[in-house]
Amino acid sequence: MIDFACKEFKIEDVIKCALNLTKADLNVMKYFLNEKEQWVGTDHLSKVLKLDISTIQRSVKKLHEKEILQRSQQNLDGGGYVFKYKVNSRAKIKNIIMTVVNSWADRLGQELEKWENGG
Repeated sequence: MIDFACKEFKIEDVIKCALNLTKADLNVMKYFLNEKEQWVGTDHLSKVLKLDISTIQRSVKKLHEKEILQRSQQNLDGGGYVFKYKVNSRAKIKNIIMTVVNSWADRLGQELEKWENGG
């Protein structure tokens, strides 16, 4: 828990908020954090997490765009391809989150400046 002024936050809540994740996105991210070195496909994730494939696909797309997940294309023998995903390091994820948190702090400072000046 993080105690900020008058409220405590669970670290998971800070991560979820900082990365703008849904509950499903957070569950997918947590799965990958426990399976660090494994490349995993969306079909497998859907079965393991008991979530609809479209939910999984949206989550991995968002997590990949936010650089939480790496993506690799595997070409199929009969043609076509599938994507497999693997989590980036916790250090990289921490840096992404800290960038967002520092941006919040900067904006808070700007708003306090306006408030101080009566605006």
